[in-house]
Amino acid sequence: MKKPEPVTLAEADLRLEPLTADHVAALEAAAHDGELWNLRVTSVPAPGETAAYVAAALQGREDGHMLPFVVVDAPSRRVIGSTRYHDIVPAVERLEIGYTWYGKSWQRTHVNTTAKLLLLQHAFETLGAQLVGWRTDNYNFASQRAIERLGAKKDGVLRHHALRRDGTVRDTVMYSLAAGEWPEVKAHLRYQLARPRD
Repeated sequence: MKKPEPVTLAEADLRLEPLTADHVAALEAAAHDGELWNLRVTSVPAPGETAAYVAAALQGREDGHMLPFVVVDAPSRRVIGSTRYHDIVPAVERLEIGYTWYGKSWQRTHVNTTAKLLLLQHAFETLGAQLVGWRTDNYNFASQRAIERLGAKKDGVLRHHALRRDGTVRDTVMYSLAAGEWPEVKAHLRYQLARPRD
């Protein structure tokens, strides 16, 4: 598997652009759309914490185990969220997609399907990944449904696995998609995106 390097991924009216320190204000504005930091089961930065959130993501990129993006609505050029590759392990040709969030106005739209199509296509077809994984909080049912809609398989649950921001310990639900499953999933995602939007 090739090492993931900063790249812009684009499809129709959505762009995934490499995260930089210049995106702090735009990400903080995007998080205000729905006050997402109040959600117990996500890692959206609270007001005043976005600079540290971005710095940690960029350090992860520097260390080689993350590749963070901002999600941009192309027509307005507005940053509407963030996502990234993480837990990148080239030796076993595996990476995960996570730290994904969008402003409330963009949830339950084409955005997540388009972003995942871009990330999966790049992971499997350009980088040569053999497996892409996801993980989510056991109480983040919306995230679990979204991952399952992509066609990922539930691998299991890691109990008492990670701290939430409120200090409680969560169970983590693990999912994955193998390279051999990608062509069918790609066709399904394209089908979903081709359907008329509400």
